[in-house]
Amino acid sequence: MNFFRKIAAALDRYDDEHNFTCDLCGREVFSGERVCAPCRKTLPWNDGPICPFCGRKVGEEGVCLECKQKPLATDLARSAFTHEREAQRLVLRFKGGSRYLFRTTGELLLPLLKREFSDAELITCVPMTEKAKKKRGYNQSELLARELSARSGIPFAALAEKKRDTSAQKTLGRAEREKNLAACFVVTDRAASKGKRILVIDDTLTTGATVSELASVLKRAGAKSVCALTVTAVANRYPFGKPPENK
Repeated sequence: MNFFRKIAAALDRYDDEHNFTCDLCGREVFSGERVCAPCRKTLPWNDGPICPFCGRKVGEEGVCLECKQKPLATDLARSAFTHEREAQRLVLRFKGGSRYLFRTTGELLLPLLKREFSDAELITCVPMTEKAKKKRGYNQSELLARELSARSGIPFAALAEKKRDTSAQKTLGRAEREKNLAACFVVTDRAASKGKRILVIDDTLTTGATVSELASVLKRAGAKSVCALTVTAVANRYPFGKPPENK
């Protein structure tokens, strides 16, 4: 395992020193940026009306229906992009084997972190089981969290572990996801968590169930506050209520 980690580290150093093309379109870049200016302009930035609590895109200003019914356990959640088009493809590539994209996503997320979470005292990630991490080869949330820690100067700490693998959540709604995730996280460093303003990093906020469950256990361990920052967020299709089935 150490051999493969050394290889991965060597590849990361090479990638960092030889970044001559945009990680989205492949255009040549000249200033070391990982995403060229034209691609930055076309990314689906999550800068329109958002729910003030979960940070997901809404059709008009106001709290989304889900947060009105049951707020997330996070104190605040924000995402750089809506989960569509090139941003969605970027996240899928990052999770699908392109581990070097932690640098790209870190570069894109840093301004939002500085703007919304400059008071965070600790950065952590959403943990994976060892089995799941071994299958993928890395935990993308951890890679991104460590990158943001290095860029922001906010310390990183692995505060929790995932005790069991959960069923695939792609087709599950929030209530089903909450049931699926119940009691799967356990805090492993209560001393580090106590009294701290913690920022959880993940790739995508879909229903928010994952970061909410992690926030709950961190708060029970004594965290002062827990916020979440993700690359993308899935827009609530019906932010102010689902229309009647017969319409």
